[in-house]
Amino acid sequence: MGIREILTGVLSLTALAIALVALQLRRALRASPWLRDPPAEQAGEIAAGMERLAVIVPAYNEAENVMGCLSSILDSTSAPLQVWLVDDESTDATWELAQALAAERQDPRLHLLKGDPRPKGQRWVGKTWACAQAVARVEADYLLFLDCDVRLGSGAIEAALGHLLASGSGLVSVGPQLVCGCLAEWLVQPIMMTILAVGYNFAAVNDPDNPKAFAFGPFLLFRRSAYEQVGGHAGVADVVIEDVALGQRIKAQGLGLQICLGGPRVRSRMYANGAALWEGWTKNWFLGLERNWALAVLAMGTVLGICSLPWLGVILAGATGSLEVLLASLAGILAQLAIRLLLRHWAHLPLCYWWLTAVGGWATAAIILASAIRTTTGRNWTWRGRSLAVH
Repeated sequence: MGIREILTGVLSLTALAIALVALQLRRALRASPWLRDPPAEQAGEIAAGMERLAVIVPAYNEAENVMGCLSSILDSTSAPLQVWLVDDESTDATWELAQALAAERQDPRLHLLKGDPRPKGQRWVGKTWACAQAVARVEADYLLFLDCDVRLGSGAIEAALGHLLASGSGLVSVGPQLVCGCLAEWLVQPIMMTILAVGYNFAAVNDPDNPKAFAFGPFLLFRRSAYEQVGGHAGVADVVIEDVALGQRIKAQGLGLQICLGGPRVRSRMYANGAALWEGWTKNWFLGLERNWALAVLAMGTVLGICSLPWLGVILAGATGSLEVLLASLAGILAQLAIRLLLRHWAHLPLCYWWLTAVGGWATAAIILASAIRTTTGRNWTWRGRSLAVH
């Protein structure tokens, strides 16, 4: 068998694999529940629940986001809920901007909490300490934890509360619609979203008889009773991916876990630039693979094969002068385009820079490798400059 036949075979199998990913993505997105308007007969129950609901926003060096986030929460509803901003020892202007917004709006629903330093001798990572402090101050039956990069549309909280009440769940977690604004985001985020949707079957997560559990950290709405039963953020104080851990605990104890996609009502630009994206994904990836190097190598190879190999095939087709190699490569590229079209249709993610999928594949593989190294060694394993390593 000659080199052309080998290349054609490999590229054809790659195209088939990408097509299968596209089919699985379509199946997963079609089966995913979406945040819907609650039925009219639920209005009274939701209105009563909103009076007993607190929104908690932990913030560490969120000067770029804090005013936009708080404003979107307050503007999304007129209900008499509580909104708590917890400043987690920010070193930028987060606290001052939150104070300025509070003074400007004079909204009695908005409360600002200057967080205490983390207790010495105890390991609190990420936002767990800020969240725990807020819960200790808040009197509410329902607790909604939002990341500062989230923006809410009208009725988003009511819709999520309606879902929680109708399902009888202890936790409803909403996946935000991703917003991309820089080249690094357009290269990496669509790939990450595809991996997430294909890797975590959302319908299986919502099935109480299936052990699979997952939660979207940017939007977590708990019944307080369920939150406290699993230990809350204090119970996962030393867990880097605390959102998933909380979802797992809720489901394992039979308290009811539901996830859904927020659509335009819940949007998030997770990372404002390439450096933040790099730090954020390298923080989580290897933990998501349960610190398994074999899985990390497999993940890198799979991402490179699916994202980059078809484009390399075009170059090889030119070098070998093989029409068969070219056609197999183009089949893979068209399957990649199909994936992006699915994301555009279901997740409203435009096609921007889809033709740089190969570069995105290399960037994602580099993130996986860096995450494995940082998590294993503890070197440069940080979030917003704070070390996550055990000292």
